[in-house]
Amino acid sequence: MTALPDRARVVVIGGGVIGCSVAYHLTQLGWTDVVLLEQGSLSCGTTWHAAGLVGQLRATEASTRLVQYSTELYSRLEAETGLGTGYRVCGGLTVARTPERMVALRRTAASAAAYDLECELLTAREARERYPLLRDDDLVGAIWLPGDGRANPTDLTQALAKGARMRGARILERVRVTDVLTVDGRAAGVRTSEGDIESEVVVNCAGQWAYAVGAMAGVSVPLHSAEHFYVVTDQIDGVHRDLPILRDPDGYTYVKEEVGGLLVGGFEPQAKPWVSPDRIPHPFEFSLLDEDWEHFEILMESAIHRLPVLAETGIRKFYNGPESFTPDNQFIIGEAPEVRGFFVAAGFNSVGIASAGGAGRALAEWIVEGGPTMDLIGADIRRFSPLSGNQAWLRDRVVEVLGLHYAVPWPNRELETGRPLRRSPVHEALVSQGALLGSRNHWERANVFSPRGVSPRLEYSWDRPSWVDWCVAEQVATREAVAVFDQTSFSKYLVAGPDAERVLQWLCTADVDVPIGRAVYTGWLNARGTYEADVTVTRVGPCEYLVVSSAATTDRDVDWLRRQAPPGCAVTVTDVTSALAVFGVMGPRSRDLLSRLSADDFGDEAFAFGTSREVRLGMATVRATRITYVGELGWELYVPADLAVGVYADLFRAGTDLGVVPAGYYAIEALRLEKGYRAFARELTTETGPVEAGLTFACKLRTGIDFLGRSAVEQARARGPRRRIVSFVVDDPAAYLWGGELVLRDGVPAGQVTSAAWGATLGTGVGLAILGDRATGTATLDWVREGSYEVDLAGSRFAVEVGLRPPFDPDGRKLSRGGSA
Repeated sequence: MTALPDRARVVVIGGGVIGCSVAYHLTQLGWTDVVLLEQGSLSCGTTWHAAGLVGQLRATEASTRLVQYSTELYSRLEAETGLGTGYRVCGGLTVARTPERMVALRRTAASAAAYDLECELLTAREARERYPLLRDDDLVGAIWLPGDGRANPTDLTQALAKGARMRGARILERVRVTDVLTVDGRAAGVRTSEGDIESEVVVNCAGQWAYAVGAMAGVSVPLHSAEHFYVVTDQIDGVHRDLPILRDPDGYTYVKEEVGGLLVGGFEPQAKPWVSPDRIPHPFEFSLLDEDWEHFEILMESAIHRLPVLAETGIRKFYNGPESFTPDNQFIIGEAPEVRGFFVAAGFNSVGIASAGGAGRALAEWIVEGGPTMDLIGADIRRFSPLSGNQAWLRDRVVEVLGLHYAVPWPNRELETGRPLRRSPVHEALVSQGALLGSRNHWERANVFSPRGVSPRLEYSWDRPSWVDWCVAEQVATREAVAVFDQTSFSKYLVAGPDAERVLQWLCTADVDVPIGRAVYTGWLNARGTYEADVTVTRVGPCEYLVVSSAATTDRDVDWLRRQAPPGCAVTVTDVTSALAVFGVMGPRSRDLLSRLSADDFGDEAFAFGTSREVRLGMATVRATRITYVGELGWELYVPADLAVGVYADLFRAGTDLGVVPAGYYAIEALRLEKGYRAFARELTTETGPVEAGLTFACKLRTGIDFLGRSAVEQARARGPRRRIVSFVVDDPAAYLWGGELVLRDGVPAGQVTSAAWGATLGTGVGLAILGDRATGTATLDWVREGSYEVDLAGSRFAVEVGLRPPFDPDGRKLSRGGSA
C-alpha cells in the first residue's frame, strides 16, 4: 500500500464507480490533490454485482442529461486510459402488457422528443422482430431506445480510477475510514485505520456504508439496503453480444445478454430489506447474501412467461447482492447542510452505473464552483429532513420504494409507508371533513375533500379521476364564496438580529427595506442568477422578519440563509415551522368571514394587499397577512399551534351561510395555474432565472441595491432568455394533462409542460410550460407570440393557446380591488 499522506485537498471515501467518477472529474477540473480511500478493493461493495444497464431516458431533463454525459464518457474512456469499460450500445426495448403501461410508454416517447433523444413506438410484432426470444401475444406495444447500452461495472470503475491517477489522484485500498474530523462546523479530514488525513473537503461515496459515514460527521444520509436479486443462465442459442436490453416492467423484470446467456433480474413488488444501515458488516468485500429462490420466484415466473426459452435453460449463478435505496427513489448528491465541506453522492437505487459519469461530474463541479452547475434540486441531499434518517422509518419505506421501481408511474403518486408522522393541529378535523391526505416532507396534508358519505380514496389514472369533481367544487367556492386551506406545512423561519435587513437585502431579489407589517414576494438566487428559493418575507419588527416558503424546502432554505449571509453579520435564523399553524382564508367573501370574528378593519384602505399584522380573531390573536397564491381576495392566518383548533372551528362556525368549505392542495394547484403563479422546483429551478420566469418585476433592478445574482440577471435581460415560462390553456376540455407533456410549436418540439391541472374557472386544462427555439437557442417575445402550439398527450395532439400573461384576471383587478374581476 502507498504510504498514507498527512493531508490532501479532497478525501473521497469509497472506491466504487461513484467515488472513482468523482475523483476522476475533480482531477479533470484541475483539483489534482485528491486522495480516494477504499476499505477493501476497488468496486468491491455494490458496484461489482451491478447489472450494468445504461438507459438514457429518465424522468426529468436534468437526470437524462446526466446519463447522456455518462454514455459519452464511457465511449471515450478506453482511448484515454487504455482500459476497457465493457460499454456497448445495444439498444433498449421496453414492453407493455396493459393499456395503462402503454400510455406511460407513449408519454416516455414524447419526453424523448423533448430531450432530443431517439425513441420509437413499436407494435407487439415489431418488438418481437427486435427480440426474437420474446413472447408477444399478450403485449399491447413497446418502445425502442437505440441509444441504450450496458457497461462492465468493475472494468468501468478501474478505468475511471486510472484516469484519476493519471492526473495525480492517489487511490489507496485497504484503508478504512473510522471517523470524519470536523472543526467549527467544517470538514477537516478523516481518521483511518492507518492514521489521519487533514483535508478541506470530504466526499462520502461509501454506497451502503454512506449512512454510517455520514453519522461520523453528524450528517443524515437517508438510505437503507435491500436484497437485490438476479440470475445468470447457461448459454442460449440466438443470444449474442448485441441483443438489446429487455425491460418488462409489468412483469417486474429486466434482461440483458451475459456471456452468451441471459442475466435476469428485477424489482419485486414487496422488497426484502437487509440489516440496519449502521450495521452493515465489515469486511463485506465481493460478498453476496444467501440465495432466496422463494423470494425470487415471482420474478423468475414472470421472466419465463416473457421468454419461454428460460423454462428449458439452466441457471449458472444466483446473485443476491444488497444495495441501498433512498426514501423517494432519487439518488442523494450535494453538500450536507450540517457540515460545510462534507459532500455526499450515494443511494443510486440501481441506476448507479448509468448515472455515475454524470453524477461524478456534477458533484465535482459543485465542489470546485461552490455550488451546483445544473438543476439537481430533485437529488439534493437538502430535500430530506432529519426525520428521514430514522432507521425504522427507512426500513418500512425501502420495501415500498423498491417495489415501485417498475410500477406504472402514476401522476400524483402518494407513498404509503411511514405515515402519518407530522400532523397539523387540525389533522383530526381535516379527517372528519373527508380529507384525502397526501404527504410532503412528512407532513400530512389535505389534497382534496370528498363529499359527505363518499370515502376519500385516491384513484390513480391517466384520464380524469373522480376526485377532480371534488376539486372543482373547491375551486368554485374559492372563486365565488370562501374556502379555508390548512397550509400549516409551510416552512416558516424567523430571521432576526441587527443585520437581519442587510442579510435579506443581499439574498432577496425584491426590496425588503419596507415598513413593519409589510409582506414582500421575492426570489433567492445564486451567483448565476437562477433560483434557489421562492418565498415571502414579512417585516415583523425593526430587526426581525418572518420568511415563509414551501413545505418541501425547509432544510434547503435554512442552509442557504446561513451559508449566504455576508461574513460577520449579527443574525439568527430560527425554524418556527411547527410553532405556527397556517390557514388560508380565500375568496370574495373572505373579508366577510373574518369580519364576523374580529372587530379589526379588513377593508382595502385599512388592510391593503401585502399588509401583515396581528388581529383579534374570536378569542385568539393571530397574524393576518393579505396575500394569495390562488388569485383571489384572501388572507393567510398565522396561528400559534395551541390556538389552532379553536380558530379553525370558529372559521367554519361563522361562515356556514357564506358557503365556506374546506379545500386542499389540488385546488391550490389549479387556481395558481389559472393565475400563472410559478412554483419552485417546477418553473423556478437552478436553471431558470427571473428573466426566463417573467419575474423581473420582483427584482430591485431599478434601485442601486445589490443582491446575490443581480449582475447575472442584468446580463440575461440584456441578451434575452434562451427559454421562457409561458401560460397555456387547452382548447379541448376533454384532454387531461398532468405535467411533463411535450409542447410543439408549429409541429416542432419546443419544450415541456412544467405544471398542469384542470381549471374550473376556465373549464379546461391549464398550466405552465417552458419553451425555447432549439434552432437559435433563444425565446424572443415575437417567437412566442407568433407560433401555433400543441401538446402531445400520450401520442395524441391537442391545440393550446399560449400566452405571456395569466389566463385568469390578467390585470390583477381582483387583488388590487379585493372584489370581482
